[in-house]
Amino acid sequence: NMSHEIRTPINAVIGMNEMILRESKDKDILGYAGNIKSAGNMLLGLISDILDFSKIESGAIEIVNSEYDLLSLIKDEELLLNTRASEKKISIHTDIDKELPSKLYGDELHIKQVVTNLISNAVKYTAEGSVTLRVYHKVIDENDIDLYFSVKDTGIGIKPEEREELFDSFKRLEIEKNRNIQGTGLGLSIAKQLTELMNGELSVESEYGKGSEFTMRVRQKVADKTPIGSKDASDDKK
Repeated sequence: NMSHEIRTPINAVIGMNEMILRESKDKDILGYAGNIKSAGNMLLGLISDILDFSKIESGAIEIVNSEYDLLSLIKDEELLLNTRASEKKISIHTDIDKELPSKLYGDELHIKQVVTNLISNAVKYTAEGSVTLRVYHKVIDENDIDLYFSVKDTGIGIKPEEREELFDSFKRLEIEKNRNIQGTGLGLSIAKQLTELMNGELSVESEYGKGSEFTMRVRQKVADKTPIGSKDASDDKK
């Protein structure tokens, strides 16, 4: 109930503000509306984190498995990476295993939520250099694979002594150094808990001052063994 009651008025404010951005010709008003858009989206993101966290804590999050198109999911995340990185002077790279099965059975929504968080964090904490998205798999048996999403950046990295606190709720590391970066400190905690609810694992390797690599592993059932490489090629021909 709270999720609906809180999000609805915020979405209304953001939606009406979009109308101002589209229709107004006044530079001052467009400037004010641009600030409203930025603050509104930030507020919506913070509230979404808190609501998701409360759902997990109360056991209200449900893992809903269904068949999904893996290539479509990957392209969505590539688009997100491109969009976020375009706002900063960093390069992006992708390394996608062309032998990945084209259709899997799992919770696509929550997989995307975790990967989106990892990409957003990588771009957020990388001032220069690059962010790399890698997607690959390991065959377990005839019907199952371990699916991996790795997001590597050349950002600020994490101190060894702070790595244990990285996934703690409401914990933000090096607040002084990162004071201009907004967030609740819930994103990685939510990502880790969601991954574990899907019987997966979220791990990190990092070197302070040089960057980090977050890897999500989640077991998925194979619905269509056709490699995404052949699917991608057929899409290109169209």
